[in-house]
This record gives sequence, structure tokens and C-alpha cells, in this order.
Amino acid sequence: MDEELISVIDIASQHSKGKATVFRILNRLGIEPTKRRSSAGKNQLVSYITQEEFRRVTIELQAITSRDDLEPSESEVGDDFVSAEVGVFYLIQLEPDLDPSRFKVGFAAGMSERLRHLRCSAPFAVVVRTWPCRRLWEKTAIDSVAVGCERLHTEVFRTASFEEIVARCERFFAIMPPVSGSSLNIVEPLMGRTPCKA
Repeated sequence: MDEELISVIDIASQHSKGKATVFRILNRLGIEPTKRRSSAGKNQLVSYITQEEFRRVTIELQAITSRDDLEPSESEVGDDFVSAEVGVFYLIQLEPDLDPSRFKVGFAAGMSERLRHLRCSAPFAVVVRTWPCRRLWEKTAIDSVAVGCERLHTEVFRTASFEEIVARCERFFAIMPPVSGSSLNIVEPLMGRTPCKA
């Protein structure tokens, strides 16, 4: 029977997802994992599911991956595709009190959800401003806004003048065409701080 089971850890690893994502899918599908002690895991309890359950979970995980990693092919680039990829470009201070010059910029289709995940690692993060944005603009917007800044991570920078970063964002989006779409999820500037719930 053991060889017919697969661990949640292995499923998450195979699909490059977090265990929490796999557990959410299990919950949604009504699958109750079997818990067994693992000698490989220092005798800790590990969650397993059957191969049939694994097939069902894999379908869900592939659907998530398809949505997350959707990139336009040459035949798909057009107004219909771009309009489906609408959200916001955000400017966030990660430590507004202790390190106000450190900021994060990027694209989010759902800003509230993006901020909730970010606060798990940066609990004091504050959204300074968001602008309607198309996903295809993200890299150009980041390059334009963060030019001359110290890059600390992929979308995290340090600047000598935070006010200049805000001004650069304003200038960039002032010259971009208007964005419309029902999927816009604009967050009010300087959102209050709500720590991540474990």
C-alpha cells in the first residue's frame, strides 16, 4: 500500500509550488491526506495521498501553473490578449519607518492578495501608490522607475530620493495609454499595516 501513496512534499516539489498551495487544493477537492511517520523526515508526520488523488491534484496544479505562467505566443499578441492581462503597477515601502529608501515595485493582477503574501515576509510593508497597468508594461516600468537605484533583489531597490521614485512612476504612467478593465484592483495609497496571518 505504501508504494501507492505519494507525499504532499513530493507533489509540491514536482510542481514547484508550496505545500500550502497543495493543501488548499486538497481541501477544495475534499481529499483528506493520510498521515504517516517518515524515517526520511526524522520520524515526523508526513501527509500522503493516493495515486488517483494525485492525478486529480495534478490537474488542478497544472491549471494554476497555466494561469500564472501564461505568456503570449506570436499568434496571441493582440488587444484581446493584452486586455485580459490588466492589473496594477504598485510602489511599496517595505520598512517605511526603519528603511524608508527601500522599495518594491511590480505588477499585480490582484493587489490585495499580493500584499497579503508580501506581508508574510515584510509585515510593515505599506502600499504608497498603485497605477492601472498592463502586465506587458511591467519590465519597462521597473527599468524606467528604478534607473540609477541600488538593486537589492529582483523587484526591490534602494534610492537616494523616494519622492523621485514616486515622480518617476507618475511620469511613466502619464504617457502610457489609458487602461480599462473590470479586473483592476486598485489599493488606496498608504494602506494600513496588517500582519500576515499564519
